[in-house]
Amino acid sequence: MLNTEDIKFFKTALEARRDRIKKNLNITTEEMNGLNSNDLRDEADFASTSLGRAVDNAILTQQANELAEIELALGKISENLYGICEMCEEEINIERLKVKIFARYCITCREVIEKEHK
Repeated sequence: MLNTEDIKFFKTALEARRDRIKKNLNITTEEMNGLNSNDLRDEADFASTSLGRAVDNAILTQQANELAEIELALGKISENLYGICEMCEEEINIERLKVKIFARYCITCREVIEKEHK
């Protein structure tokens, strides 16, 4: 069972990660807006810019998804549900939480979910 000190540690880590992601999202969005105003002179410029946008969009999507997971985990902390598997309602191993601080499932249930999605 997670004690008060563990919860405090994870909350601080989640908040720090959330803040970094928000900063990254803002910077990337500003860079993409700057690229939109660039005057593309030829097909090579256009291709290079398109590839850059595709990569940036993938990064933005991944980070937005992670941000949503972090917000969910922070909500669980405030509801005293952090570290409880959403599927089996057992405690998630603290070592798993250290690796993935916003884990929603214990390792057993995560494996079941991954098998179902294959």
